[in-house]
Amino acid sequence: MMIAGAMLLASTCAFAQAYLPSEGNIRERREFVKERFGIFLHWGIYASYAQGEWYMNTGKLNAGEYAKAASGFYPAAYDASAWVKAFKDAGAEYVTITSRHHDGFSMFATKQSDYNIVDATPFKRDVIKELADACHEQGLKLQFYYSILDWTRDDYPLGESGRNAGRRTDRQDYDHYLAFMKAQCKELMENYAPVRALWFDGYWDHKRDSIPFDWKMPEFYSYLHSLNPDVLIGNNHHILPIEGEDFQMFERDLPGQNTAGFSEGQEIGTLPLEMCQTMNHSWGYSVSDQDYKSIKDLVCKLAQCVSLNTNLLLNIGPQASGELPQAALDRLKGIGEWMRVNGESIKGCGPGPLAEQEWGVTTAPIGDPKTFYLHVFENPGAVMVAKKAKVKAVTALYDGKPLVFKKFKDRLLVTLPANLPDTDYVIRIVQK
Repeated sequence: MMIAGAMLLASTCAFAQAYLPSEGNIRERREFVKERFGIFLHWGIYASYAQGEWYMNTGKLNAGEYAKAASGFYPAAYDASAWVKAFKDAGAEYVTITSRHHDGFSMFATKQSDYNIVDATPFKRDVIKELADACHEQGLKLQFYYSILDWTRDDYPLGESGRNAGRRTDRQDYDHYLAFMKAQCKELMENYAPVRALWFDGYWDHKRDSIPFDWKMPEFYSYLHSLNPDVLIGNNHHILPIEGEDFQMFERDLPGQNTAGFSEGQEIGTLPLEMCQTMNHSWGYSVSDQDYKSIKDLVCKLAQCVSLNTNLLLNIGPQASGELPQAALDRLKGIGEWMRVNGESIKGCGPGPLAEQEWGVTTAPIGDPKTFYLHVFENPGAVMVAKKAKVKAVTALYDGKPLVFKKFKDRLLVTLPANLPDTDYVIRIVQK
């Protein structure tokens, strides 16, 4: 009886500790799914080196020498309101910015470390607060990227990266470091509220440890949800979501793919999905990387994401001056022009009736069984759709003109114009 009682108690405790999302959290998940398009920002003192956000590691720099960039970091051209307006005009619904990356530098006013934008730079302004205010004023949701690894702090247990930073190795103390992360995330959630989501990265830094490393994520997540039960939590760990997470992200790949090498064996869970992707090849600003994807490529990637029930988080690496690269602004403008015409096929939509075809993909409004959209990336002259329902109208969103179509029992043949716009040509199909 005592053994059975102990087992029952253990079972009850385990059940009590299971994560149950709040009603507000579920509501935020639904809104997140409907929004479909967000902007990712990788910005820190690494922008001064213009070699990407990993330069401290790839350049094998000593942490003390690298930190000297803070004393010269003065983004005089920074205009948070202009940034947010550009994102909103592009059709984005939320912004995720690096509050602290692997280099340990905090881009916000924190009491947990002097190594931050206000205390360590001559700029002295809280750029995150300015961005938060602009997002709140212009109606974009605010989310924070936060690195759970640190190349500069002695209490962070040494992982695979940051091994040339010159850190002491006799002061590693993960419990102390976890307390630091809890305190910083509390500041982010309270001082810049409302914050819709926390986007964690760095879990993979200990994936090859001989003894499995305990990140204590359930404890961390439970603490964060105790501060705000509605906040969404995600982690770029390249595995199935773990206890306490609210969405699943895929790095540089659509769910189910592994072209970038980060998603090998990563299964697709049941939580809301997001793909993060760069405009060029770099996350942080890189002066040598001007190989930007075309507007068409980015628009098509957005449509592909929606067709797989996935959000697109599109990255920009701001310059040290505080300016967004002109190439990125040009693409935001082009995406916005397309979204103003075709946005109804993206926002509030999910997978359409067909899997990806050679010519493109399909999307459909969530909860509307009578409408779906064809996203034509390459013009085959005509598109055959397997659909038994009776069709009421077939029109192009580009100019509103009806298109010629024929019905063959359970098939629909749509004839396309010879000259299509040089982006994603969207067709709306409404059924009776």
